[in-house]
Amino acid sequence: MTQTDYIRRTGEIEHYFDRTALEAWKRLTGDQPVSGIRATVRKGREEMRNTLASWLPQDLTGWRILDAGCGAGILSLELMERGADVVGIDLSAQMISFARKRAFERQAASPELSARRGSVRFESGDLLDPRFGDFDAVVSMDVLIHYAAADATEVLERLAEPTSRSLIFTLAPGSFLLRAMLATGTLFPRRDRSPAIHPVNPERVVERLTARPTMQGWSAGRSHRVAVGFYISQAMEVTR
Repeated sequence: MTQTDYIRRTGEIEHYFDRTALEAWKRLTGDQPVSGIRATVRKGREEMRNTLASWLPQDLTGWRILDAGCGAGILSLELMERGADVVGIDLSAQMISFARKRAFERQAASPELSARRGSVRFESGDLLDPRFGDFDAVVSMDVLIHYAAADATEVLERLAEPTSRSLIFTLAPGSFLLRAMLATGTLFPRRDRSPAIHPVNPERVVERLTARPTMQGWSAGRSHRVAVGFYISQAMEVTR
């Protein structure tokens, strides 16, 4: 993946989440009722978020975690409440603004827990930007699904550089059902169509990732597929 390809792809994703479907994603990640396709996507995303969170220790005191592609910040806030110092990064400045608002409201609702919490900081930018520093773990939910296998592997390799313990991420599994939904255009409503999703072989991506010379000491960990209606994604773990 060239720098030009990466910039072009991130630009497409930023345009979608910052302009084309911002309100739709706010509703999807909020509490208001949704129906049809969005209801299954919300349910699937909740199950996936719980899966990723469960792969980290319950007590995250002292951990510094990057939520790469944090969106509305739900996972970031959950990890913060378990003691982690979380940096939530997203390309969409509008989604980051929404995440900051949600964090303020959540913290104001239960100030008595502040002493037992970690911290959260939301920033708009590139998840590969080195200025965000080093991390114990990286979580990235439904971000790499927008990259071809080779490009996703390269992004993960670069995310591993500042990370000391684990990478936890999702990929779009190359299942017949997912390919069929993508081919027929039924996975997302037409007016809110997301950037292209790239089905891959998740196990092969991890195998190729851990085989790279820079990944010495890293190995494949857990795997779990979530398939709820129109939501299909596979959680993967690589540990050091």
